[in-house]
Amino acid sequence: MDNSQIWFLGVFSSLIAGLATTIGAIPVLFLKKQMTEKQMDILLGFAAGVMLAATMFSLIVPAIDTGGVFITIIGILVGAIVIDLIDYFSPHEHFLKGKEGPELIQLKRIWLFVIAIALHNFPEGMAVGVSFGGGMIANGITVAIAIGLQNIPEGTATAFSLIKANYNAKQSFFWTFLTGLVEPLGGLLGASLVVLMKPALPFFLSFAAGAMLYVISDEIIPETHSHSNERAATFSLIGGFLIMLILDVMLG
Repeated sequence: MDNSQIWFLGVFSSLIAGLATTIGAIPVLFLKKQMTEKQMDILLGFAAGVMLAATMFSLIVPAIDTGGVFITIIGILVGAIVIDLIDYFSPHEHFLKGKEGPELIQLKRIWLFVIAIALHNFPEGMAVGVSFGGGMIANGITVAIAIGLQNIPEGTATAFSLIKANYNAKQSFFWTFLTGLVEPLGGLLGASLVVLMKPALPFFLSFAAGAMLYVISDEIIPETHSHSNERAATFSLIGGFLIMLILDVMLG
């Protein structure tokens, strides 16, 4: 597979995965009843489980296989640190955790939400783009399916969270749709990196893994454990992990 194909598959697949967020947002247009906090925690827990499995089996394992343990450890640490720095210096607001980042900029609350979701979605798109590096089509498809699969419940939770934040159904759907479009930007960066610097593929795979691990631990899991629904959210995470494990075996 030549570089143009790697680039195209990485960008296109991350776009499709990102648009899965919109599929998850569709119920907000038709259901007048809001989701309960427990339902949202279960959905996000499932998404976290899928992300965790994809990170392990489709990013970390290939990184070890192609570059060894040392470069994988370095990549994971660098990826987590970079996302941590972006998270620290970017003003944003989580649905449950509240405001984070500097108070230097006065932004409307909707933009704080959008920035928070963008910080979440960008490394997901990058993971899809990177995963096609070295012509690993099956691995790339697995990651794209995983990200798309977890984006559906995540899109649902995002849309209904915006409803709770006093946005109407159309606004909630529109902003959720836009957050999904961040992923192909990450896919573009990831695919471009592996095309331009193919020998560094193991590092970029593990970098994406570190970014994903940071998002899972710092954002998703704390969000799901904020309403005394830890048990339900934990088993939902395990369920998502197992489903992705099965898909990985079937596709890999």
